[in-house]
Amino acid sequence: MVLNLPVVLRTLGGLLLFLAAALLLPALVGWIYAEPAAWGFVWAAGIAVALGGGAWAVLGVPGREEVGAREGFAIVGLSWIALSAIGALPFVFGGVLPSYTNAFFETMSGFTTTGATILGGARTPAIEAIPRAFHFWRSLAHWMGGMGIIVLTLAVLPILGVGGMQLFQAEVPGPSADKLTPRVRETAKRLWLLYVGITALEVALLLPAMSLFDAVNHAFATMATGGFSPEGGSVGDYDSAYVDGVITVFMFLAGMNFALHYRMLRGEPLTAVKDTEFRAYVAILAGGTVLLVGATWEPTGALLPGEGAETVYTSLTTAFRYAVFQVVAIVTTTGFGTADYELWAPLASGLLFVLFFCGGMAGSTGGGMKVVRHVLLGKTAYREIRQLVHPKAILPIRLNDTVVDRTTIDNILSFVVLYFGLLFVGTLAVSAMGLDLWSAFTAALSCIGNIGPAFGSVGPTDNYAHIPVLGKWLLALLMVAGRLEIYTVLILFAPAFWRR
Repeated sequence: MVLNLPVVLRTLGGLLLFLAAALLLPALVGWIYAEPAAWGFVWAAGIAVALGGGAWAVLGVPGREEVGAREGFAIVGLSWIALSAIGALPFVFGGVLPSYTNAFFETMSGFTTTGATILGGARTPAIEAIPRAFHFWRSLAHWMGGMGIIVLTLAVLPILGVGGMQLFQAEVPGPSADKLTPRVRETAKRLWLLYVGITALEVALLLPAMSLFDAVNHAFATMATGGFSPEGGSVGDYDSAYVDGVITVFMFLAGMNFALHYRMLRGEPLTAVKDTEFRAYVAILAGGTVLLVGATWEPTGALLPGEGAETVYTSLTTAFRYAVFQVVAIVTTTGFGTADYELWAPLASGLLFVLFFCGGMAGSTGGGMKVVRHVLLGKTAYREIRQLVHPKAILPIRLNDTVVDRTTIDNILSFVVLYFGLLFVGTLAVSAMGLDLWSAFTAALSCIGNIGPAFGSVGPTDNYAHIPVLGKWLLALLMVAGRLEIYTVLILFAPAFWRR
C-alpha cells in the first residue's frame, strides 16, 4: 500500500497552525517584559500559518479519512523535525542565535526534552543573558514535547483525531501505548489534564522560593523531564534545599507511568505498589542514592576539597540532598544539576554513568531505554538460564501476572540492538569531528537518551556549543530518534516505507 502523502501533509499543516498559536505565547511574554527580540516569534508564527494554511488551501482541510500505520509513522517522525525547524526561527529572527544550526539544535533539544544546550559557549550568549521570552519558549517546547505534541493535538484538535491510535502508538514512549479509555482522544485529554494539574501544583510549591516566571519555567522543564533552566548553574544557583526537594519529588512523579497516576487518583492507591516496573524504578533510585551517598560522604572531613581534590560532603543530610537529586535527575533523564558531579569520586561518576542507561518508566515523559525494558531483559536472561537446566519446561515470561508475548520480547531485543548501534555510530561520527572519545561517547549517549549533560567537554558545567556544525545536526537526529523510540525515525529511512 502506497503512503497517502496528502493526508500526511494536511495533518502536518494542522500541526504547524497549532505551532503558530504556541509561538504567540512567548511573544506575549516578550511584550510584557518589553523585549524587542520577541518579535521574532511573531514572524515565525506568520511563516507557520503560511505553510500550514497553504497546505490546507492546496490539499484541503483534513476530513474523516483513516490514517494508517504508515501515515502515522510519517506524521509523527516528520512533525518533530518540521516543528523544530520552524520553532528555531525566533532565535534567528530575534538575533539571539544568528546561527540556524545552533537555533535548530536548541529547539530540537527543547522539543525532545533533552536539555542539551549550546548557550554559554565562546560564541553563544550566556543562559542568563537571553531575553525572558526565549527562556519561556525553551521551557514551553519542553512542556509540549514532554507529553507529546501529537497527543496534545489529539486532545484539543478533534479535526486531527482521525486515525488517532496510529499516531498515539507511534509517539507514546514505551514498548506499548497504554490506553486509559477505549477512545484514544479521550485518553489524550485525560493524560493532558493530569499533566497540567501536576505542573500547576509544582508551580504553586515553588513560588515561596522563586519568582512566578522562574517557577513556571522550572515546572515546565521538570514535568517534561527536560532540564532547561533560566539560570546558568541550573537548579544549583538557587542553593535551596527546599527547591531541591520539591523538584526531586516532581522529577520522580514525571518519571512514573502517567497511567499509574491516573488510576491512583481514580481510587486505586495500591496500583503503583503492585506494578513490577514501578517497584524496579523505586529500587533503582533508592539503590543509586544509597551508593552515591556512600561515595560522596566523608564524615571525618579528612578529604575536604583542595586544589585538584574530589568533592566530598561532611554532613550526611547534605550528601543525601545532592545524591538523591542527581540520581533522580539522571534516571528520569531530566538532567537538572545542583553540583558538578565530575568533581565527585570516580565511583560516584561511574555510578551516574551506569544510570545514564536506565531511563524513566514506560508511559512517562522520561527518555532513555525505560525501566520496563530492563525488567523484561532481566526476566528473559533468567528464563534462558532456567531453560538450560530444564530444556523441556515451558517457562513463560510474566509482567504483573500477565504473560508477555514473544513479539514484545523480540521488539525489546531489537530496540536494544538498534539503541547501541546508533550509540556507537554516533560516537564514531562525533569523534571523527574532533571530540575526544569519552566526550563523543557520552554526548551521543546523552542525546539518544534525552538526558542533556554528559561527561568530558559536555559535562554538567559545559555545553555543546563547541561541537562542529555537522556534529550538532547528527546529535539533533539522535535526540528525536531517542524521543520517538528509534523505530519511528529509522522507518523513514527505509526505502520500502515509501514504496508499494
